[in-house]
Amino acid sequence: MAENEKPKIALVTGASRGLGAALALELARDHHVIALATTTGGLEDLDDRIGEAGGQATLAPMDITVPEAMAQLGRSIYDRWGRLDFWAHSAIYAAPLTPAAHLESRDLEKSFAVNATATATLIKMIEPLLNLAPSGRALFFEDPRAGEKFFGYYGASKAAQMAIVRSWQAETRRSGPQVDIVTPRPMPTATRARFFPGEDRAPLASPASEAKRILAELP
Repeated sequence: MAENEKPKIALVTGASRGLGAALALELARDHHVIALATTTGGLEDLDDRIGEAGGQATLAPMDITVPEAMAQLGRSIYDRWGRLDFWAHSAIYAAPLTPAAHLESRDLEKSFAVNATATATLIKMIEPLLNLAPSGRALFFEDPRAGEKFFGYYGASKAAQMAIVRSWQAETRRSGPQVDIVTPRPMPTATRARFFPGEDRAPLASPASEAKRILAELP
């Protein structure tokens, strides 16, 4: 990068572990990364790894379900950089796997607050920032579980998230920003371990390899 060239700016929501952390580390090769998550320790570890690799990050220990915090984040991004080039949204809440008749209302509320409502809030806040970039784009991750046994709240809230995202994708196809939806290969993440305890994790793809593949294969 030339000395006077502005760095590309990437926001990764859900950046403290798993695929989000791997994407942040990969994006930091040629972006200044804004890493957002509620887990401060995970963010600090990520910051160390990015720094060791020669990249730069800004840590945002925030809760995406708090609209005021997200509005503050958007304003801060605009004031500091004037735009956002890339947004990868990997933040997710995985409710316990439970028969539908035994699901807890608090898990219903949190599932939709994180997976659907917060996504809608972020889209509203981030779209103007992406449109200020030359080629702004957003990246989301499909995980179709709706209708599978025991996946009631996760499957329903993830399906709601994807319905919002697909509408946004259709609405912006000509005007921008570019909205991409990909389906990652199975990875040995903490979320998957909760879904499939005792699974042989050896055949699973690493988050690092998936991050490289996903970013390299974006159209």
